[in-house]
Order: sequence, then C-alpha cells, then structure tokens
Amino acid sequence: MVIAATIVAEVGEFSRFASPRKLMAYLGLVPGEHSSGGSIRPRGITKAGNTDMRALLFEAARCYRTTPKVGQFMEKQKTDVPQEAKDIAWKAQLRLNGRYRMLVGRGKKSNVAVTAVARELVGFIWDLARRYEPAPGAAPA
Repeated sequence: MVIAATIVAEVGEFSRFASPRKLMAYLGLVPGEHSSGGSIRPRGITKAGNTDMRALLFEAARCYRTTPKVGQFMEKQKTDVPQEAKDIAWKAQLRLNGRYRMLVGRGKKSNVAVTAVARELVGFIWDLARRYEPAPGAAPA
C-alpha cells in the first residue's frame, strides 16, 4: 500500500504519459546505449529520474519471486475493487512471476530479472492508472 501511494504521489497524473514506455523512461527503467559511428553498444538501464521511485519499484518487483496467490488478508481488503481491476492484477501477478522465473532459469542474475519485472510492472501500473484515473479537474470519488 505504501509503495502504491508513493508511486501515485510521485507520478501525479498518469494521463500525461502517452504510453507505458514514456513512463518507464521517466522512471529510468529503459535500456541505455552507447553509440559511436556505426556501432551501438547496449548498456544497462539509464537510471534517469527519481532514484527513490526506482528503488521502491525494485522492492515491489522482488515480491514476484514467490508463488502467485491472493491471501486471506487481501481478499478482505479488496472488497470494493472492481472485478476488472482484480483480473488485471491477477494477470500481472502470474505474468511477472513467470517472467522472473524464466529469466532466472535462463541464467540471468536475480537483480537483472528484478529490473525486467519492475519495468513490466510499470506497464501494468500505467494501464490500471489510465483506466481508473479520474478525469482532469474532476472531484475525487
């Protein structure tokens, strides 16, 4: 809950990002590159943007290492959440856990896999925020 609130507070209006890639770039989760002449050498993430936000996203992404499930506490907490949002969240949980396991299974380091999962998590966050964000100027519900 703290991570979600922090992301919303730091990003502000998600509608200002035309695509999830723009949000990922804003958070510094896109691959960098070094170009000279005709050669292009890929680098790690750009690390532009808010370092604290990126750290929180990495912390959230580490949660996808474990088996996907919805515990009793979460079942009680999310009674007023629309079913569509629950379905997207479950889809994200399954996909991100599978992505982490696949990358680690291929021999990637855990931190590299967590970074990839964090990047994909931002895509899901953007999608949910765009669906449920109030219109600009509208009073919050």
